[in-house]
Amino acid sequence: MKPAMSPLANRLVAKMNGLGNEILVLDLRGAGLSVTAAEARAIARTKNLAFDQLMALHEPRMPGTEAFVRIFNADGSEAGACGNGTRCVAWTLLRDDPRNEIVIETAAGRLACRRTGEWSFSVEMGAPRLAWNEIPLARAVSDTRAIDLSFGPPDAPILRNPAVVNMGNPHAIFFVEDVSAYDLAAIGPALEHDPIFPERANVSLAHVVSRDHIDLKVWERGVGLTRACGSAACAALVAAARRGLTGRSARVSLPGGDLDIFWRDSDGMVVMTGPVAFEFETRLDPALFADIAA
Repeated sequence: MKPAMSPLANRLVAKMNGLGNEILVLDLRGAGLSVTAAEARAIARTKNLAFDQLMALHEPRMPGTEAFVRIFNADGSEAGACGNGTRCVAWTLLRDDPRNEIVIETAAGRLACRRTGEWSFSVEMGAPRLAWNEIPLARAVSDTRAIDLSFGPPDAPILRNPAVVNMGNPHAIFFVEDVSAYDLAAIGPALEHDPIFPERANVSLAHVVSRDHIDLKVWERGVGLTRACGSAACAALVAAARRGLTGRSARVSLPGGDLDIFWRDSDGMVVMTGPVAFEFETRLDPALFADIAA
């Protein structure tokens, strides 16, 4: 008997990126469909559709929002937030729309998006969660600005006392003098899976260049070494400001480019501004899902 075809077969998907953070936007509104972890992994294995995050759009759950977005990492796990992906979703939803502002919903909450240019958007990423049990950590700590954790990779200085922040996802930020002095691709997996992080963690190396500039390199949970991570840029600014290393706004430079991050004092919201890029649209080849159907 011929195996059943995946309901995602032949669905239209947009390939985009935010600062080189590879994003797929899959609009399932009105289709009554959802993405499984196995389907997400199958799509990610496809050469021209390999992604860091897959943004699956569903019918809105909350009044005043355009869509509820489930966010899948390349390994099929789900994330609560993705700043670069959210900007791509905003561009997709406003592509043929005269409005400049919309609100979408993710597992992390409502995210207000505003067009700031033809290929630029600002996203309100929410307020950071800073208590140890909100990160979450496996044990209580007195100060999440610098937790008791160290890691000594071979032939590199020891990493010590990261700050931890939840920006929809758990983040650990090590402040260093030189982000290139460490092989983050080699040490990232061990740090991501350290027992202190029961839900794993995004791991960042941050160098404070000046009061308004941070250099950042990120190992992303469920993805690996990435050219950009919006929620990590937000977490790094929050962590640096809490330590008194920067003010409440800074340019965050990642391998893929720069993001402007502002931690608003009035309501605690973190606002991220940056570019998006559209690459192409295509339909999901049924052959992608053959192994799953079998």
